[in-house]
Amino acid sequence: MPTVHRFRGFNVVIYPSDHTPAHVHVIGKGGMAVFKLHCPDGPPELRETAGLTRKEVVSIANALNDVLCTLCAKWGEVHHGRY
Repeated sequence: MPTVHRFRGFNVVIYPSDHTPAHVHVIGKGGMAVFKLHCPDGPPELRETAGLTRKEVVSIANALNDVLCTLCAKWGEVHHGRY
């Protein structure tokens, strides 16, 4: 599982064989969420979640937005520029 970022007990993962559009899987604290990144300008948009509170999801979205450029660049590396 290729973790590309970590924050406050969460791992942000981009799977190499995953589909477009660019998105990340956020895993931790007994739950998960998937956010579409809307590269390169954002903002990240929640696609699905399980086992996380609304407060945690909002916090994750804000944290992803803070590192959006890095996440989009990493997605581009892993998926050869396809968003």
